[in-house]
Amino acid sequence: MSGFFRPVRIEDTFALLVLALGLVGCSANPSPGAASPATATVAEVTPPPAPVVAPAEPPVVYPVMLGIDVLEAQGFTLVKGKRLGLLTHPAGVNRLGVSTVDVLRRAKDAKLVALFGPEHGIYGDEKAEILIPNRVDKRTGLPVFSLYGKDRKPTRAMLKGIDAMVIDLQDVGTRSYTYVSAMRYTMEACFENNVEVIVLDRPNPLGGLKADGPLLDLKWTSYVGAFRVPYVHGLTIAELARMAKEAPGVLAVTEAVRAKGKLTIVPMKGWRRSMRWPETGLTWIPTSPMIQDFSAVVGYAMVGLGTYWDPKAKFDIGFRHGVGEQYAFRGISHRTVRSEIVERELRALKIPGLSFRRISVPGKDGKPMTGVFVEITDWDDWHPTELSFYLMQLACRLEKPNPFAVSDIAASGFLRHLGSESFFRTLQRDGAKTDIAAYEAECQTHAELYQKAAKRYWLYQ
Repeated sequence: MSGFFRPVRIEDTFALLVLALGLVGCSANPSPGAASPATATVAEVTPPPAPVVAPAEPPVVYPVMLGIDVLEAQGFTLVKGKRLGLLTHPAGVNRLGVSTVDVLRRAKDAKLVALFGPEHGIYGDEKAEILIPNRVDKRTGLPVFSLYGKDRKPTRAMLKGIDAMVIDLQDVGTRSYTYVSAMRYTMEACFENNVEVIVLDRPNPLGGLKADGPLLDLKWTSYVGAFRVPYVHGLTIAELARMAKEAPGVLAVTEAVRAKGKLTIVPMKGWRRSMRWPETGLTWIPTSPMIQDFSAVVGYAMVGLGTYWDPKAKFDIGFRHGVGEQYAFRGISHRTVRSEIVERELRALKIPGLSFRRISVPGKDGKPMTGVFVEITDWDDWHPTELSFYLMQLACRLEKPNPFAVSDIAASGFLRHLGSESFFRTLQRDGAKTDIAAYEAECQTHAELYQKAAKRYWLYQ
């Protein structure tokens, strides 16, 4: 073994999870409903009658009611008499595809007064990592406060006159996707300014049974790592919010502020942890320019770490995701190595649950561009982040010098995404000889214990 950690001891791992998830003194699985000051309020709701469908049309089946659907079905009672802020983006829609902005604007006895936008903005048309200014929304006339600009956290001035902040963001189930970070920072600001937080829940598109990858080192907490969870965390966005409210030390606020802060969760109806996105009956709305469909969601979890590169810092693993402008996060190529060699090397790894095939697409100059498409052949055998770690090992073999033999400053962006400094040090030391199978086994041990510990925050079975 290459020694990523000291040999795994179950009691050590559980102790880590106790600290990360705030399990000291907690019952194993408290029931939702009425909450103590330090816990979230989970709205008790009942589904509405089935919609009336014209006889001439086939019935439309929606297995899952989203949080916004449940809120509306209950007559908006939770927001009655309140002035509302809304943190959302284009994927914040009800099950019919109507924007939550418009749904709340027509809510009786409630008033939507301000919008808040995460990375990519409320319309999803801003590029990644580009700062967005505050502006007035031309469509609604409402102020739009950017939480991906000069401020990442709502200021007191932004929250002035707001009674409750509604959060309706579609996450992708992966720690480094920044919408959960926007939620966390917004919760902190609202709790500090006595503004209620109402989270409208949405499915984890990967389902709620997959947890994989390293836990986040506290040192590398950042906007691409706001929660100390595995890289693939297996929770819905409201379950993460519940963890942030109930677990000491998740939010960067005092314990008094956390205890006093009010979090109300509107859960979904009909969602089960075994459901992947295609089983929800819902239409996928692109959550960012590169996540246009469920295929890209799966790919982001699978190769996002293994295709990381930062041209400004001159840190480059060598692999790229996508082939031309197609197959985002599902096609893989290398900047210097031919696709047939990449395909051969990946097939030789015999990674459980995966297969690889070469693909070709027309390039801008008319010449074909090639890459390797990653197919999931067995969802149960598939460990989402495993391929990324093999790509890192393979990068050390395909190129010289070792791409990880750089300064911590150059690799700081990668480390913030990866979250595990010990694995990075192993890559620096062992390069192509890194024992990925041993590391993956340790990650699985940690992930299994994490899931057992995190069950106290589950809203669904």
